[in-house]
Amino acid sequence: MAEAEFDRALATLRSNKVRLTPQRKEILEYLISHHTHPSVEMIYDDLKGNVKNISMATVYNTLKLLVDYNLVIELKNGDGSTHYDYFGHPHYHVVCDNCGKISDVFDEHFSTITKELQSMTRDKTGYLVTGSTIEVHGLCPDCQRKLHLNR
Repeated sequence: MAEAEFDRALATLRSNKVRLTPQRKEILEYLISHHTHPSVEMIYDDLKGNVKNISMATVYNTLKLLVDYNLVIELKNGDGSTHYDYFGHPHYHVVCDNCGKISDVFDEHFSTITKELQSMTRDKTGYLVTGSTIEVHGLCPDCQRKLHLNR
């Protein structure tokens, strides 16, 4: 599955005449295979030993490019940091307000909910809606246990 996602993402970039450097390919492959919602620093730290000519600037610039082509989304964390997520399969996120953990939630109703939300927003505001992300906040099971909030 990850290989098919990688090929589909590369095809999108090729069709937009984006130069596919080895560094860009490695960063894209990393994002597809890691569902940890990494930050720029995490990506750089994980790749710097295995990828030639990679720098923080390369990671930043590649992420911006992937966001611009709607392959990756930015997730602003409550602590002010930005994390990145490959968005090959539409989903929403749940964020722990205690530890900052971000988890993917895949649901068959997600596309319908998103379309309805965008349509309602268009109708109520007159905005030309170009996209949306959905985040739900709460406490993850680990934090619930640590805080003795298990129900």
